[in-house]
Amino acid sequence: MRLVVFVVASAMVLGGALGVVVRRNPVHAALSLVLTLFGVAVHFVAQEAHFLAAVQIIVYAGAIVVLFLFVIMLLGVDRAEDLSVEPIPIQRPLAGLVGLGLVSLLTAAVIAGRDAVGTVVGTGLDVAGGDPELAERATAVGDPDANIGQLARNLFGDQVLAFELTSVLLVVAVAGTVLLTRRKSS
Repeated sequence: MRLVVFVVASAMVLGGALGVVVRRNPVHAALSLVLTLFGVAVHFVAQEAHFLAAVQIIVYAGAIVVLFLFVIMLLGVDRAEDLSVEPIPIQRPLAGLVGLGLVSLLTAAVIAGRDAVGTVVGTGLDVAGGDPELAERATAVGDPDANIGQLARNLFGDQVLAFELTSVLLVVAVAGTVLLTRRKSS
């Protein structure tokens, strides 16, 4: 059964990724990205990482793709641009040079960091510097919900103002996008 889930989810991911690349319409490409993100969430569920699957759907498939669609709407997909006309002639060679530099830096970092990887014995937030008492209880009792509880206390206790401001900002962005698109068509 796990093999079937893996094959189907992998087909979703690969099909969606291929759709992002080959679709000419940007809205269809964004919807193909949603298929890819759902496939990754299925992989998370198969690995019993339900929290990550929920975050994958809510944050990426929900918020990020909606943001992409806002940008697509604001840029206007009805105008076709001539790609043979180069506004900045040195742009493509410079992009190639920067890409080559990034690949070489990444390769050097991987080679230099190969021996630096070490393992730390512990679990969850105990290793990450969380609450030692809660991490000790999670380790001793085998309570996986203790770390999730600490994460929830952090996000909705210390960081609740940032989450509320982000939600207000997203609502303002939605309203502004709707107003800007309606003004252009009137």
